[in-house]
Amino acid sequence: MRNAIKAALHGLAIVAVTPSVISWWLRARVMGPDRALEGSTQAWALVPGLIGQYLRRAFLSCALRSCARTATIEFGTIFSSASASIGDRAYIGPRCHLGWAVIGANALLAAGVHVPSGANTHGIDDLSTVIRDQPTRKEPVRIGDGSWIGSAAVVMANVGHDSVVAAGAVVTRPIPDMTIAGGVPARVLRHRDPRMEERSA
Repeated sequence: MRNAIKAALHGLAIVAVTPSVISWWLRARVMGPDRALEGSTQAWALVPGLIGQYLRRAFLSCALRSCARTATIEFGTIFSSASASIGDRAYIGPRCHLGWAVIGANALLAAGVHVPSGANTHGIDDLSTVIRDQPTRKEPVRIGDGSWIGSAAVVMANVGHDSVVAAGAVVTRPIPDMTIAGGVPARVLRHRDPRMEERSA
């Protein structure tokens, strides 16, 4: 019964967001999918509560590369890349900002997490050109299945599966599977599996 109710609510949410999806699609033809997506997700980010979760998920399932029906996207979260994807039962907390993020199944992102489209979203090498006019090099940032990213972390490199990134950390280099990392820049503090700790000692 519960699954039937959820399916019905998802269907209603799809109908409700259809005008917004059409608007996004038309604007994407003019200004590009990423620019159009950012404006649309800013609007949907303002809808509170459970209704907001259903509407955001319905819109994102049409606009992103993929968004699982079991994912949760909280109030205030915006996206800036239509190439992003969200896995099954992933949780994205309030006020997050995601670029080209690939969020694995069962991953948890706490409040205020930022995942830009890699570490080189702005070029800085040409000293004769202002930074905003330099070419960008966007790339996906992967958050592994089952990982937990703490509040206000900035993740610019891949995080392995079942890993933990501490609150406020800045990830500039890949974090291996099954580890706990923290700091600025983030470094591995320990392995989650005690047997791995013994081997590296």
